[in-house]
Amino acid sequence: MATTPFRLNVVPDWQSLLKCLRRDGTPARVHFIELFLDKEVQEEICRRYNLLDALDPGDPFFMHRRQILLQSFLGYDYVMFPESLGETVDSRLNLPLHITADSASLVRKGGRAYAEEHKGPITNWKEFEAYSWPDPQANGTRSLEWFQENLPENMCLIGGLVGSIYENLSFLMGYETLCYALKDQRDLVTAISQRLIEMYCKVVQRLLQFDRVKVIWASDDMGFRSGPSISPNDLREFILPGPKQLAQVAHDAGRLYLLHSCGELSKIMEDLIQDVKIDAKHSFEDTIQDVREAKRLWGARVSLLGGLDIDFLCQAEPIQIQARVNDILDKCLAGGGYCLGTGNSVANYIPLDNYLAMLDAGRTYR
Repeated sequence: MATTPFRLNVVPDWQSLLKCLRRDGTPARVHFIELFLDKEVQEEICRRYNLLDALDPGDPFFMHRRQILLQSFLGYDYVMFPESLGETVDSRLNLPLHITADSASLVRKGGRAYAEEHKGPITNWKEFEAYSWPDPQANGTRSLEWFQENLPENMCLIGGLVGSIYENLSFLMGYETLCYALKDQRDLVTAISQRLIEMYCKVVQRLLQFDRVKVIWASDDMGFRSGPSISPNDLREFILPGPKQLAQVAHDAGRLYLLHSCGELSKIMEDLIQDVKIDAKHSFEDTIQDVREAKRLWGARVSLLGGLDIDFLCQAEPIQIQARVNDILDKCLAGGGYCLGTGNSVANYIPLDNYLAMLDAGRTYR
């Protein structure tokens, strides 16, 4: 069995990653970044390449050590926390979900979960007052303390994923209910969004107490294929004050603030750059905007992340992946401000060999 799928070794270098994110010159090598890898993908890579042979599953920090080994093996300069260990505050919002069978090749045994779009747990003031909001401090700092002491010196922590203000507003109300409330109960929309902003501010402030956390990464899908999910003006009133506040907290602490947001968001891109002051934008797909076009439009003012289209990655041959990665890097890498990755995340339906081919193409790019 092969011990690696890669032709060239990569050593983590978080300092070079940060220089790249700051657009501080063309990096000496390509840096990689992902919102997350589905757990099925992580497990298959660990199994295929025997990454866990030296680890003790009984170790209380087994998963922490696994994340370091996996991320380093794949060529990443960081570990994402708390997302990678399932310790996000979002996981404790108790949202109504629908479950359906998974058809991916690396099948998810529990099925795939989808949000209830009609009615969530908060549709009126009585339900708002009764709702049990999760304590953002409940998980404590045990994992952060462990990473602070045990993360290799050449790696950093990215604090994420946080800041899902629009997403959780729409989940807590139900998208259909939210749309009606934007007409009939705007004060309730304000109250929910403010509670979410307060919650995430506490999460970010706790992360920033640890100096191994060099970046804050927010994730909030505010759009769909043809435009924002609610009007740009409503996003400006109810949602964007949240990331603006979180970005300010991160910047005041000398950290970067990245934003993942799906959808056609050109109508608020200037808000994100000029007012929110994001340092980087993630999530691109060919049917909305090619990352190479985004680099041409905004690359002088904000970093762009990922962008290898998921549909392409699912269907292409490795030679096509190599060619496209080369072209993206030719157009996006100069001067920094670009890290290679998928257009969204490493989903369990992406052929694993195609994902690894993307990473190998980045490693061998010259």
